[in-house]
Amino acid sequence: MMRHNVLLLSAGRRVELLESFRKSLSFHLPLAKVFAADTASRYSAACHVADACFDIPRVSDPGYIDALLALCREKQVGLLIPTIDTELMALSQFQDRFLEEATQPVISDARLIAHCRDKRLTAKVFKSIGIDTPEVYPRHDLSFPCFCKPYDGSSGKGAFLVSGPDRLSRSMLEDERNIFMELIGNDYNEYTIDAYYDRHGEMRCLVPRQRLEVRGGEVSKGVTRGGYVYEYLTRRLKRLNGARGCITVQLFYQPVTQSIKAFEINPRFGGGFPLADAAGANYPDWLIREYLLGQEIESFDRWQQDLLMLRYDAKVLLSHNK
Repeated sequence: MMRHNVLLLSAGRRVELLESFRKSLSFHLPLAKVFAADTASRYSAACHVADACFDIPRVSDPGYIDALLALCREKQVGLLIPTIDTELMALSQFQDRFLEEATQPVISDARLIAHCRDKRLTAKVFKSIGIDTPEVYPRHDLSFPCFCKPYDGSSGKGAFLVSGPDRLSRSMLEDERNIFMELIGNDYNEYTIDAYYDRHGEMRCLVPRQRLEVRGGEVSKGVTRGGYVYEYLTRRLKRLNGARGCITVQLFYQPVTQSIKAFEINPRFGGGFPLADAAGANYPDWLIREYLLGQEIESFDRWQQDLLMLRYDAKVLLSHNK
């Protein structure tokens, strides 16, 4: 039995991503709906824009998977879209249970997800496909200034500059979660890459976005770029084993020396994806065509270069009763 509804998890503020799925569904499957879920859906803008929204437990809750399975069964969900790192491993581990219910989570292989959650292992993934990374210093031989961050952190939490030995506390050094990395200078530009891998693991598209301004860990001003970064990564990211759906890669690029230092892989949609979408890389449409309609996706490189995105705040107004 085919199910055609889409469920966006941890929907939060991802109104643009939800609307992109809705637009493609209305074209291909006009009777299908796009749902949204969050731990507190009443405070999620995307949840109120969805066709319907639902509260689900936190991923750390023992009942998370059973509750999500029940929701997918009740609402005839055919495509499940995770949007935050902590969901990925749980969905990967229980993917067979969802497939038994005719629900397809868009998820990479468990091994790749585990390597992406541990920045020490992420560096090994980059090196295995020929992509340079910032140097990681041994604890007994640090070079200052350096950058300290948890090996399993996200969204910049717990990350900070260590300018010299006097800024290094014993607790920082003894915390086994911390890694100490080469500090990348201000002469480097920061990029986020939106890559699309089909259900066979073949890379079909890659869009580099230069991050011009970031607010709260999410890009607020950005521009699509071709050139050296695109050519460098297109050759190498083809070999990212286990990747499925949208994969977000973060790196630094020095335009004079053409040095690239990649530091993070997120096997999910990133917050700045709407820029790649606007440039013509319509990944939600491709996911619907692949997983709900059984179509094959061809390689695509005709996205618009030098497209500038300037984000602003918008609002959803609701009657609020305590």
